[in-house]
Amino acid sequence: MQARMKNPAMILPDAMQALLALGASAEKAGVPQRTLGLIHLRASQINGCSLCLDLHRRFAVAAWREAPWFTDAERAVLALTEALTRLSDRPDPVPDSLWDEVRKHYDEPQLAALLISIGAINVWNRLNVATRQVAGTGPG
Repeated sequence: MQARMKNPAMILPDAMQALLALGASAEKAGVPQRTLGLIHLRASQINGCSLCLDLHRRFAVAAWREAPWFTDAERAVLALTEALTRLSDRPDPVPDSLWDEVRKHYDEPQLAALLISIGAINVWNRLNVATRQVAGTGPG
């Protein structure tokens, strides 16, 4: 496979700075790095972004419901990530029961960080998939 073009964020410096700032803002809210990494990996799996999967590798996250290695807080975040990445899969993408489960584990600034992080990785996935960025080549 060959990339159609460079990643748009590499072409437009302001876009790159904005996306990096968006990610950095999420990292400052006290959510564990491992949890943010799980968000990036799960959304990238759903979106089929091989470049991001190569960057955010963790084994077993595709089977997070069955795998014993995730905390209840991480499971709640993975469910939220899936819901927000697959908005059109159901009439109420984020039901109250899911929101309440996530809310049990995270305060408001952390929830904001989770939502920002999920949104940001979905932007990266869409840019990479649209331009057919090749895994193993790094961003660009």
